[in-house]
Amino acid sequence: MSQNTVTRAQLSEAVYQEVGLSRNESADLVETVLNEISDALARGEMVKISSFGSFQVRQKGQRVGRNPKTGEEVPILPRRVLVFRASHVLKHRINEGLAEADAARLKAAS
Repeated sequence: MSQNTVTRAQLSEAVYQEVGLSRNESADLVETVLNEISDALARGEMVKISSFGSFQVRQKGQRVGRNPKTGEEVPILPRRVLVFRASHVLKHRINEGLAEADAARLKAAS
């Protein structure tokens, strides 16, 4: 597993460190939150998390695709897809980090 991936265990540990619940209670809390989000999405509801973003399930209709190797037309069946839209706060935070990394890289190159 990549070091750049945040796992359930890491989320539980962060809750343990920040909130002060026991490790078991922290793991249960993380599981409960993730299950509630999953259940809401499965019901077709939108999930909005303030200053983070929103998750929504969208319906895609049937369409015709092509096999990239053969060029043969293949029907793609209708399906539901999960869409995430980051909030402006999250977008700003991500881009702020890029600006700081660029400034550090330029300073190191000088």
